[in-house]
Amino acid sequence: MIIKKAQFLISVAEPSKISDFNKSEIAVVGKSNVGKSSLINLITNNKNLAKTSQTPGRTRLVNYFDINGEFILVDLPGYGFAKAPASEIAKWRTLIEAYLINNKNLKNVFLLLDIRREPSENDFKMVNFLSHYNIPFTCVATKADKLKKEAIKKSVQKIASALRIGYGNIIVTSALKKEGVNLLLERIEQILN
Repeated sequence: MIIKKAQFLISVAEPSKISDFNKSEIAVVGKSNVGKSSLINLITNNKNLAKTSQTPGRTRLVNYFDINGEFILVDLPGYGFAKAPASEIAKWRTLIEAYLINNKNLKNVFLLLDIRREPSENDFKMVNFLSHYNIPFTCVATKADKLKKEAIKKSVQKIASALRIGYGNIIVTSALKKEGVNLLLERIEQILN
């Protein structure tokens, strides 16, 4: 797949406002500060498309991006650590769940995991949630530039073992070094076909 055009469409803050563009959707989900916006920018080769931040929990809305006029990439709020009141965090959870459940356009979820960390309790909850609702997902290990090659292999094995998924089912990426983008684009093509 070649991405020629990517544009921001809309941000949604309330479950009742979740949009239906009548196109296939791929959602991006993960802990706060795992690199969701950076991954979207990597996939689209546009470093300014999704806003990135050093502060965890900046994505607080469901953000829709039209890709090539063919499908929608959706950036969901981060879960886990974020400097926000519990009531605000509960709102994000409700928003994420409302988006994911009963979404006829959702074809796959890119579940992002920081390659340097073991999956967290929230990561396990997300895997269980996606499995419970039969939502297909792809594991994407981010921030590979922070580790040496041998450490990457060990880390991917740990993640695969912890989540009980095949080693080959994890796409390793680095937004900084632009690694893994071809595998992501191939995966998107498989999902859409």
